[in-house]
Amino acid sequence: MKVSIVIPVYYNEDNLIPLYKDIKEKFVEKINYEYEIVMVNDGSGDRSYEVMKSLAQQDPNIKIVSLSRNFGSHAAILCGLEKCTGDCAVVKAADLQEPTELILQMVESWQRGNNVVLAVRKDRKEGFGQKLFANTYYWMVRKAALANMPKGGFDVYLLDRKVIQVLLALDERNSALTGQILWSGFRTEEIPYVRLAREIGTSKWTLRKKVKLVADTLFSFSTLPITLVTTIGAVSFFGAIIWAVFVLVCKLLGMIPVSGWTTLFIFNLFSFGVIMITLGILGGYLWRTFDASRNRPTYIVEEENEK
Repeated sequence: MKVSIVIPVYYNEDNLIPLYKDIKEKFVEKINYEYEIVMVNDGSGDRSYEVMKSLAQQDPNIKIVSLSRNFGSHAAILCGLEKCTGDCAVVKAADLQEPTELILQMVESWQRGNNVVLAVRKDRKEGFGQKLFANTYYWMVRKAALANMPKGGFDVYLLDRKVIQVLLALDERNSALTGQILWSGFRTEEIPYVRLAREIGTSKWTLRKKVKLVADTLFSFSTLPITLVTTIGAVSFFGAIIWAVFVLVCKLLGMIPVSGWTTLFIFNLFSFGVIMITLGILGGYLWRTFDASRNRPTYIVEEENEK
């Protein structure tokens, strides 16, 4: 039996050595089966890759890959899943906010026959803003897209080899990998944990990336965007009819001596806003269709060590 640990790396030069020591102490030294650590450098602009190469020289069980630029964590994880050779793979972040002991629990669950094991956050030692965004996002996903999304969400998970093959075969762009895992429908178990506060380095999880994650999830797994446009259009149409009848009646009764320029301006502005929202949402679908049709690779490997 062999277990792979896939770690996407993005500006984590200060985390990697403590992370490796943590994995050695809390996982490697407690197991009697094969393992490998696959680190994927996602275009980091710091010394992350140099540190990765140093660790790979120390431990032959470490496999490192460097992408040509920043393709995003989704692409980096897919790259790691493609390069790994384990019977199952655990995806773990490099920021040391998830207890490494979870890996042992997830492997035990996998040995009991579960194809997917999710480490679900039951609480997080983070700021109010981070908690608010995360809770809102996962609530929205459960309501509008994937009803089986855990309430606390998940970033750390174990995948059986057959699940890995399915994800690689999907080859989707502008999508959420966690959503694909839930959509696949394999036998799943959840393991609760408390997400720790980050002690080393600063997060590169920017607002722009968070907004993209929300958009990718909704466009890929939900009809909410197009339903929203249809609803707004229907409400606007019937509202316009009611208002037109009201204005016509008032005009016939002589209650409107001068036509209202303000009312006309407001309705024109509102209609223009609805049209732009509609075009924006439709443009989102068209862009994703176009991006998929170009058939560009999800990531480009610039360098990797040979094991």
